Amino acid sequence: MTSPRPAARPLAPTALVALVVALATTGCGEPAVHAPLPQAPAADGAAVVPVDEMKFEVPPPPFSSPDVFPCSECHDAELPPNPKRRALTMAHEDVVLHHDEEHRWCLDCHDAQDRDMLRLANGTLVRFEESYRLCGQCHGDKYRDWRAGVHGRRTGSWDGPKQYLLCVHCHNSHAPRFKPIPPRPAPVRPGSIR
Repeated sequence: MTSPRPAARPLAPTALVALVVALATTGCGEPAVHAPLPQAPAADGAAVVPVDEMKFEVPPPPFSSPDVFPCSECHDAELPPNPKRRALTMAHEDVVLHHDEEHRWCLDCHDAQDRDMLRLANGTLVRFEESYRLCGQCHGDKYRDWRAGVHGRRTGSWDGPKQYLLCVHCHNSHAPRFKPIPPRPAPVRPGSIR
């Protein structure tokens, strides 16, 4: 015959607080990708800034050289933009869109009037240094992980200033999937080196 189980004891207040903190920091309370993003305190502690409007310290995009940027150096503001999907033949012949190409075109991300800016889905213009906001519109899970330092590369202090790499430092924005890498032979064990 088995002895009856003792009655469960109520959680102590400190254990309950620890449980709530653990659940909150492990992502169980993460909002869905399409839910409003959480709020973060502003630097002065007075105002509240939505996470999607927070600025992150990033190096310049890899295509920031004077021969490529600013785009307005070559794009004539007087020439109306052509929104038709097509192979580019006058300029950017090397750009072939492999990024949801059935539904996307240049002007879905690049602003038609100000070529030195990117355009969010809601019409907000952002600089190329804030391209993470543009990418994060469709890739919400990657954006969340990037902000947390899990996806991409982040350097800096654990509890101080941090510097992030932009999505385009690792991914080609027009063809973001990495090309397959052929497998390499296994490394040689140090004991078998002569």
